[in-house]
Amino acid sequence: MIIKSIKLENFRNYESLDLDFEKGTNILYGDNAQGKTNVLEAIYLSATTKSHKGSKDKEIIRFLQDEAHIRTILDKEGLEYRVDMHLRKNKSKGIAINGQHLKKAAELLGLLNVVFFSPEDLSIIKNGPSERRRFVDMELCQIDKYYLYNLNQYNKIVNQRNKLLKDFYYNSDLNETLQVWNMQLVSYGKQIINRREKFIEQLNEIIYDIHKNLSGDKEELKIIYEPDVSEEEFEQKLKNSQERDIKLKMTSVGPHRDDFCFMVNGIDIRKFGSQGQQRTAALSLKLSEIELVKKVTGDHPVLLLDDVLSELDSNRQNYLLNNIGDIQTIITCTGLDEFINNRFEIDKIYKVSNGVIESEN
Repeated sequence: MIIKSIKLENFRNYESLDLDFEKGTNILYGDNAQGKTNVLEAIYLSATTKSHKGSKDKEIIRFLQDEAHIRTILDKEGLEYRVDMHLRKNKSKGIAINGQHLKKAAELLGLLNVVFFSPEDLSIIKNGPSERRRFVDMELCQIDKYYLYNLNQYNKIVNQRNKLLKDFYYNSDLNETLQVWNMQLVSYGKQIINRREKFIEQLNEIIYDIHKNLSGDKEELKIIYEPDVSEEEFEQKLKNSQERDIKLKMTSVGPHRDDFCFMVNGIDIRKFGSQGQQRTAALSLKLSEIELVKKVTGDHPVLLLDDVLSELDSNRQNYLLNNIGDIQTIITCTGLDEFINNRFEIDKIYKVSNGVIESEN
């Protein structure tokens, strides 16, 4: 998989931008707040339909404008694809592949697989469970459309059930309707739990060796899935929690409350690990994500590194750069010294300054 070019109109701080990429390593460098990350955000949107920051479409559109456009040209297995994305302030986004409009945004997923790595990802281990769920969900949604469908349905049902619980507090005649939502919640929830379990098994097969090498054979990393409720117990626990849910006016049981534990040499590093251990585990996680995409899809993902090298020590930097392999990589940074010092081969260099990008080679 190669991104050949991207064209932006009224996207973030770009009025108009047209960039070509090489199949190897591409560098976007410049001071902070000049627009480097915005290019990566546009690529991520073209792959996942969502902003990695969680921003809404209207927040992405350039100030005082009503709409924005992204056009991404891809080369996948020798075939060229054009992805057009139309962002509008007050409507859902429009997406087309090779001029064919998609009925649902989710139909785009799987065409372009990306792995996004930012400084915030280095905190994924120690931050709250919602960030770890988001990591798992975003990866699974890229490689498994069935999971994406189940997750979307489950989230809709949780929202509908929560609305009903608020009404139920004042109208107990809604009990029959509540039972209908319960049945659907359990049905889709079980599918999510089962797939997350298998995903963690797949990830553990890959991450063990990566982390062992990255830590100099000193550490063994294992990820443990901590479901809020098991498949077998979900229905009963949902029934048992009904009175509490009515009082709280929210659904308190289900995979939307899952978490994932990172064990290094038998110790939970979420609670007891050093910052160095947590960062090494996060780096192992991202490198494993690359390998998992290769294994599942048979294709190479595009790697997006957003100013992450400045957050890593030289050993972790070298390990990351040496293990990128033959995948296309787009890197943002404030200066080129870190690459020159590592004698890192660069295929394309762009300087970014105040929403203007100029090629330097």
